[in-house]
Amino acid sequence: MVRSYPTVSLYGVPFSKMNMEQTVAYLVQAVESRRPHRVVTGNPIMLMAGFEDPAFHRVLQSADLVVPDGAGVVWAAKRAGDPVQERVAGFDLMHELLREGDLRNWKVYLLGTTSEIIQQARDNLQRQYPGVRFVGCRDGYFNEKEDGAVVAAIREATPDLLFVARSLKTQEPWLAKYQDALQVPVMMGVGGSFDVVAGKLKRAPKLFRQLRLEWLYRLLQEPKRYKRMLVLPQFALKVMRDGEKVLK
Repeated sequence: MVRSYPTVSLYGVPFSKMNMEQTVAYLVQAVESRRPHRVVTGNPIMLMAGFEDPAFHRVLQSADLVVPDGAGVVWAAKRAGDPVQERVAGFDLMHELLREGDLRNWKVYLLGTTSEIIQQARDNLQRQYPGVRFVGCRDGYFNEKEDGAVVAAIREATPDLLFVARSLKTQEPWLAKYQDALQVPVMMGVGGSFDVVAGKLKRAPKLFRQLRLEWLYRLLQEPKRYKRMLVLPQFALKVMRDGEKVLK
């Protein structure tokens, strides 16, 4: 795939080197072009999952845009000698796109998490961005037999933006599988963002984010995530051990 923006390859995954402003401008053009763009908010946990599952790794590689969401990705690129401009956090990117949508009267579809959380997130976002038309939302608890109906509902709503929050192994593969069928200009996995928007969780304070300790704040709120967080030091050790191989 030929990309019109600069990238750095980390273990074969092409991370964008654009900053937030450039990324938003690129995705505004994507909406205007109407060609489906699948956006991955890449982090070390995803890269490590790709080492265990080649199919998942291919899903990351084939995305139209992979932004450096995780602080560990930014660190790895810098250590390997081919740095990105800055971290482009998925939560912030989602809000930047909604700000554009507020000005441009875009249509948005929200998919994922529980019915209660997704509806509260929609209501909160509608108050924050009154110019956005929220044309649909539904929970993420559906199986493969229901995929066709979910895709059909999204297509009928013709959103400009589709934000999806499902489990790690479901979110990105589902978007990749149905990218062409969905026909949404910008579709993006947003992980736990709806939990924060709905008020179930708090986002890490600015100091934690500046110190690259957002993962620690999340762990303090959800201790059950500790097993998942063990991947982060494993990733750091792998990057230090692999040296320039990181860029291949």
